[in-house]
Amino acid sequence: MSYTTLLTSLDAGILTITINRPDKLNALNKAVFTDLDKVVDEINSNPEIKSAIITGAGPKAFVAGADIAEFSSFSKEQAAALAKSGQDIFFKIEQSPKPIIAAVNGFALGGGCELAMACHFRVAGDNAKFGQPEVNLGLIPGYGGTQRLTQLIGKGRAIELLISAAMIDANTALQYGLVNYVVPAAELLDKTKSILQNINTKAPIAIAKCIEAANAVFDETKNGFDEEVKLFGECFATADMKEGTTAFLEKRKADFKGH
Repeated sequence: MSYTTLLTSLDAGILTITINRPDKLNALNKAVFTDLDKVVDEINSNPEIKSAIITGAGPKAFVAGADIAEFSSFSKEQAAALAKSGQDIFFKIEQSPKPIIAAVNGFALGGGCELAMACHFRVAGDNAKFGQPEVNLGLIPGYGGTQRLTQLIGKGRAIELLISAAMIDANTALQYGLVNYVVPAAELLDKTKSILQNINTKAPIAIAKCIEAANAVFDETKNGFDEEVKLFGECFATADMKEGTTAFLEKRKADFKGH
């Protein structure tokens, strides 16, 4: 599949997605959202893809925000529709049954921070910077940032970052729990790929159900514990569960097929 704003590369089951607008610091615009929507569909439907990485082109930015020129003249109704559309795409990333990891190189601001937070977790280069500076524009985050930032780092820290527009560096993000790892920028993709190489050896259906159960924690329409019971039971109907338990008892490495 071809994209106008993304570069993609599939290697050993890992799809690396690079947002390719370096002259605009990879800012999100309508074309990027359209491509992100399409690429998540590709991740979910292509059996050759086991997991994915989202990163940004160039050394300066993961995604340094939204393309403000594109929406600065919007009406209230148009702005709400834009936010809803962006949220829907980020929900699709968050709810993908295959792991999608953000490899944050440089600035992850505004919509870029929101995109990173929609991924299942984040690995940061030591040059990464995170922030939600929307109040500087008289706005608030619209793509889920107020919700996911609070979920990830707690209400007090989240509100401070939201209302101060302050940026935090990679090590502070690690301290806050916003990212899982900080590595030298030159090692960012290698580190992220090594994590996924390990994950890709595990049972794909069980991975999908772990993601689904963890997402249920923040879904007010679901009881997470009930969801866990249901998904745990469903695992017992899979060939992967039979293979995994048999391999354990036979003291050998499991060979999961994803069914």
